[in-house]
Amino acid sequence: MWDWSYAAEILPGLLKAFRNTIGAALAGFGLAVVIGLVLAMFARSRWGPVRWVIRSIVEFIRSTPLLVQLFFLYYSLPMLTPLSFSAFATGVLGLGLHYGTYLSEVYRSGIEAVPRGQWEAAKALNLSRVKTWFSVILPQAIPPVIPMMGNYLIVIVKETPTLSAITLVEVLLSAKNTASITYRVFEPYTIAGILFLLLSLVLSFGVSRMEKIMKRRYAG
Repeated sequence: MWDWSYAAEILPGLLKAFRNTIGAALAGFGLAVVIGLVLAMFARSRWGPVRWVIRSIVEFIRSTPLLVQLFFLYYSLPMLTPLSFSAFATGVLGLGLHYGTYLSEVYRSGIEAVPRGQWEAAKALNLSRVKTWFSVILPQAIPPVIPMMGNYLIVIVKETPTLSAITLVEVLLSAKNTASITYRVFEPYTIAGILFLLLSLVLSFGVSRMEKIMKRRYAG
């Protein structure tokens, strides 16, 4: 049976771990947004070898599990290079790299939806490559794909329990540790599930609201 006093006792510890969950998810998503944009832009390079390298990187990362990538970054990378990161930093880096490749495809769909005449108009105005991207193309390409980007944010939140494999104490690992000490699994796992549900609902609501705003904007 549900024990309210026990639930109240373990709640602060779970909420503390939940902050790690939220922090890793938001930071990982922010990094993914930047990496995805860089990959999408370089994928349209005028030089064939650059496009081939970017495509190879994207396909390689998308074709390997996030868990394997996390193990490599946390355990193998320090053995091969002088680079070493904390569990939190590794989790953020792993999420950013992995989902950055997915977001690069989201950006690509938005960029390809921009009429070709916009590129030609920028060229006719003698705009630089950088100014063309940031003043003409991206302002038109990004708003329509924001809802898809928001969906990936929710996916990243749901993927954060994977970070427990590299010793990051997020909410699910905290629930597991609590259950292993008290031998009560109902309350900690239920609370962890409720926290994930609430966060996903809040993010889903935010994405839906943003999608409606974008539809109204482009309908007008």
